[in-house]
Amino acid sequence: MFVILGEHVFPFLRTLGSDDSTYAHHMKDARFTIPTPALLAKVVDLLDAVPMEDRDTKGDLYEYMLGKIASAGQNGQFRTPRHIIQLMVEMTAPAPTDTICDPASGTCGFLVAAGEYLREQHASLFHDAKLNKHFNHAMFHGYDFDNTMLRIGSMNMMLHGVDNPAITYRDSLGQEHGAEEGRYSLVLANPPFAGSLDYENVAKDLLQTVKTKKTELLFLALFLRLLKPGGRAAVIVPDGVLFGSSKAHKELRRMLVEDQKLDGIVSLPGGVFKPYAGVSTAILFFTKTNSGGTDKVWFCDMQADGYSLDDKRQPLLPEDKLGLQTPRNGRDKLSKEEHSKNNLPDVLTRWAQREGTERKRGRTEQSFCVPKADISANGYDLSINRYKEVVHAQVQHRAPQEILADLAKLEDEIARGMKVLEGMLAKEV
Repeated sequence: MFVILGEHVFPFLRTLGSDDSTYAHHMKDARFTIPTPALLAKVVDLLDAVPMEDRDTKGDLYEYMLGKIASAGQNGQFRTPRHIIQLMVEMTAPAPTDTICDPASGTCGFLVAAGEYLREQHASLFHDAKLNKHFNHAMFHGYDFDNTMLRIGSMNMMLHGVDNPAITYRDSLGQEHGAEEGRYSLVLANPPFAGSLDYENVAKDLLQTVKTKKTELLFLALFLRLLKPGGRAAVIVPDGVLFGSSKAHKELRRMLVEDQKLDGIVSLPGGVFKPYAGVSTAILFFTKTNSGGTDKVWFCDMQADGYSLDDKRQPLLPEDKLGLQTPRNGRDKLSKEEHSKNNLPDVLTRWAQREGTERKRGRTEQSFCVPKADISANGYDLSINRYKEVVHAQVQHRAPQEILADLAKLEDEIARGMKVLEGMLAKEV
C-alpha cells in the first residue's frame, strides 16, 4: 500500500483533471510525505471508519481538518468561521447565472459555500446543460498568492463537486486588473487587513480609485473594479474602515454611499475571529451601480454568533440550535434566551425585511434603517454606534437634603455609641 500510494496514486493525483485545469497545475508539486508504512496503515484504518459515500461527508471532513490546522498567516490571512460564511452567502443569495469571485480565496470557503447553496436552492440547474457547464467551468474564481493555499483550495472545490474552478495565483493588489474589470456579478471575501503596502507595490488602477497604502481600503477599491454594474458584494472589513478619519477612508465611504448602492452593514461580535485575531469587524453589503441608488442603509448589531467570544470559541447551544436555522430545514424558531446566544437566524430574517418592516423600527432596536441624508450629514461615518440610540433606565434618586439629613443622623448615633463604649471600658479599667 505504501508503494502504491507513493509511486502510483500521487503521480495520478498530479494529473487528475484536464491538463490545463487549475487543479492539475496546483497539484503538480504534491508529494507523498507519510514517512512509514505503519503510520499509513493507521491513517487508512481511521479513515475507513468514516462514512464517505457522498460528496458532503468528504467535504465536511476536509473542512474539519482545515479548521484544526488553520492558523493566522504572515500576511494577516486567517480562516473565516463557516457559519459567518454561510450567513453572507444566504444574504447575497447566489443565482445559477452568477459569476462569483473571491480575490483572497485561501481555502475557498466562500466559493464552496456558494456552490453548496446553489446545489440546495437551485438543484435544477444541473439539468440544464448550459447552466451545468457554467457551474463547473466558469462560475467560481479564486485568487491567492500562497501556493499552499491554492492547492488546499483546489482540493476543497474538487471534494465539493466543482470540476474545474478558476483557482489561480494572483497578487490581487499588486497586478493590474484590466482583464478582470467588470467581470463578476458577486464578490464574497474576507481579505487580509491591518496591512500596509508601498505605493510602488500597488496596482496603479487601484491607486486611481483611492490613494492609500492600507490593504483593507485597497481591497474595497478592488471589489468595485472587479464587479460588473449591478454586481453585488458581501465583504468583511475592520471597524476602522467604517469610521476612519483619513482622506482615503472618507472618500471610499462617500463613493459607496453616493456613487454606488450601500445596502447594509452587519456589526460582528468582537471575538468572532479569535483565536487568530481580536479586531472588531463588520460585513459590508453593497451593489455596484456607478450611478448611486443608496436610499436607506440597513444596520444590524449582531451581538452573539452561537459561540463563546474568547479564544476557546466553545458552542453556547446544542448543535441543532447553532447556525442559521433557516426555515427550510424544519427547525424550531429560537427562544428569546437562545436568540441572545445566537443572533444569526434573526439577522437573516430581518435582512429579508429591510425594504419593509425594518424601515419602521426605531434606532433603539438591534437592527434599523438610516436614511442616506443622515449618513452624509455625519461625514459618511458608517459605524453603528453613530446612529444607534441607547435607552437608559430612569432611576429615581432621593433629594440631596434628605440624604445629608440621614448621614447626620447616622453620625449622631455613631457618636453616642462611641461614648457608651468608652464608659464601659473605663469601668473595666
